Amino acid sequence: MKRDHLSNRRHLAVWFPLLPIDRLGSARPEGSFCLIDRRANALRLVAVNAEGLALGLAPDITLADARAQVPDLEAWPHDPGADRAFLDHLLESFGRFSPMVAGDDPHGLMLDVTGCAHLFGGEAGLMQAVHALSGRLGLEAHCALARTPQAARALARFGPPGMIVAEGGDRVAVRRLPVAALELTAADIQALRRAGLKTIGDVDDRPRASLAARFGQEFSTRLDRVLGLEDARITPVRAPAPVVADRLLMEPLITTEPLETVIVDLLAELEADLQTRLSGARRFRLTVFRVDGHVRHIGLGVARPTRDVRSLARLFRERLAALTTPLDPGFGIDHLRMEALDLQRLASVQVDLDTTTEDAGALDALIDRLAARLGSAAVSRLQPANSHLPEQASRRIPAIHCAERETAPWPERDPQSPPLRPLHLFDPPQPVEVMSPVPDGPPVRFKWRRVTHRVINAEGPERIEGEWWRRQGGRVRDYYRVEDEEGRRFWLFRAGHFGDLPPPRWYVHGLFA
Repeated sequence: MKRDHLSNRRHLAVWFPLLPIDRLGSARPEGSFCLIDRRANALRLVAVNAEGLALGLAPDITLADARAQVPDLEAWPHDPGADRAFLDHLLESFGRFSPMVAGDDPHGLMLDVTGCAHLFGGEAGLMQAVHALSGRLGLEAHCALARTPQAARALARFGPPGMIVAEGGDRVAVRRLPVAALELTAADIQALRRAGLKTIGDVDDRPRASLAARFGQEFSTRLDRVLGLEDARITPVRAPAPVVADRLLMEPLITTEPLETVIVDLLAELEADLQTRLSGARRFRLTVFRVDGHVRHIGLGVARPTRDVRSLARLFRERLAALTTPLDPGFGIDHLRMEALDLQRLASVQVDLDTTTEDAGALDALIDRLAARLGSAAVSRLQPANSHLPEQASRRIPAIHCAERETAPWPERDPQSPPLRPLHLFDPPQPVEVMSPVPDGPPVRFKWRRVTHRVINAEGPERIEGEWWRRQGGRVRDYYRVEDEEGRRFWLFRAGHFGDLPPPRWYVHGLFA
């Protein structure tokens, strides 16, 4: 889309030109130092520290040429996997400046900071905070802030450091950059320079039709995006939450006691926003940012959508107390973010006349508290499943995930009749030794766990076929409900037909209460 239709967005590009060197921290040696890798059958420099750059070294030259120029150059092998892991860590750390953060290879980040600058006192304050965090992490950072991500990237990598482009000034600022800022192939850059086009402004003055005929339509699109004439959005590493509340602390917290007060304030902000949307949330995520760049995410799920501050604050208090690894403030916590996820419309409920609603709410509150203390996976419930096999007729899922999501209702039963299925099932069924008067008849005696039971009542059979459509579909089962002399009731079945190989076997599958 062209400039007249561009949305009023702001993008911040952060480039770490010496990231492979800086990530080594205090482990890197003194003096001239480089990282090398084998490329084109030769050991070549991948990254060079500031001392080596000052002596005229540059990436992509061979190690032999570099040592001919700087004899005392120390070289270590390059580890691109470690660079990638470190950049992933930076994606989390720089998420404090915007919930929309994406990687910008090589060795860069792209942040959509639309509507975020006011949290840091304006765009200049935001840029200062980015440089401060980079300094604490021991990184050299080049930043630029512009309307489109392509313009911000070009200015950060090829323009003066720390440039903030006023709204509508992308084209003027980018026109001063060299044509290398278009990041084309070496052959295309050389062709532009031979044509006398030294800057992007020189290229911009040429007719688009002739440029597209020479370099292709993609060239024109790239040029328009770098100049800020065509919009292009970033794809964040994590989709932003629909409702977010941030709190920047004037003084870092060195203990976790004041966190509860800040969490209540954040939840109150979320509640106001959710109330305007007439919605509640099923999941909440608290993100704690430390001064040293460490990030900790703490999630919380509830059984039904809510926006109640008191109950959520209590659940977060229990969640923090039950963490396996306690929250460590380190050198201080300076930023907290609360996000509301999985929004659902929160309808008004009449609780004065409907006692079942109150009972359901009490059960949901109990599930929420247990899940906060023990973890969502530790509290589960059974959900009906569409299967004729008894052991597959239900499935166990986290209790906070199954409210209002049952795919099939539980079968209704007559309260005046005995249950057809026991509440206690064995998985797998346990083998028993059975005596029956006729091959296809009910058992009259069976031995289970070295105890013999004499059957006085039996009902059946109930035949359940195996899953014939599977390769190993299982054998046919004939189920009997039996009662022994002491009144204990069992659910037995015979697997297989008489005359089959292997011969039929008997199992106890469950116990009736």
